[in-house]
Amino acid sequence: MNNSAQLAKHFREVYFGGNWTCSNLKDCLNNVNYTAATKRVGNFNTIAALTYHIRYFVRAALKVLEGGPLDANDKFSFDCPSIQSEEEWQAFLNTTWAEGERFAKLTEELPDEKWQEIFCNAKYGSYYRNFLGIIEHTHYHLGQISLIKKMVINESTAV
Repeated sequence: MNNSAQLAKHFREVYFGGNWTCSNLKDCLNNVNYTAATKRVGNFNTIAALTYHIRYFVRAALKVLEGGPLDANDKFSFDCPSIQSEEEWQAFLNTTWAEGERFAKLTEELPDEKWQEIFCNAKYGSYYRNFLGIIEHTHYHLGQISLIKKMVINESTAV
């Protein structure tokens, strides 16, 4: 398996399942409704905000893969839109999954020599560094989502 296929597989696993951690974004969010997704626990980010944050960087790299410029700024990466209903939450998730699959497919199609090239600007390093970083970033915030989900569920079922 070449580097492109390996990284695409690794990304799909953290998004959709099948990795050795047995933890992925889709399964974690599968039974989270919009009330839980938007519930604030202490001063932590909401599940929706963390999901948006993950998606923000995937979307930015996806735009580059589709031939566009890198147009992202960390200061906007938590600007999650207001989610006011279950329908809006499900639409948000459906877009997340569609963008994730598109990102994986385009990653898979990259020629191996692309991985050592600069990703848009020398200060960001190589394509490899950035794409592996997106996977690591997703795992990191998946852990936060998992913990917040447990806190929200425990809070709503506490007697």
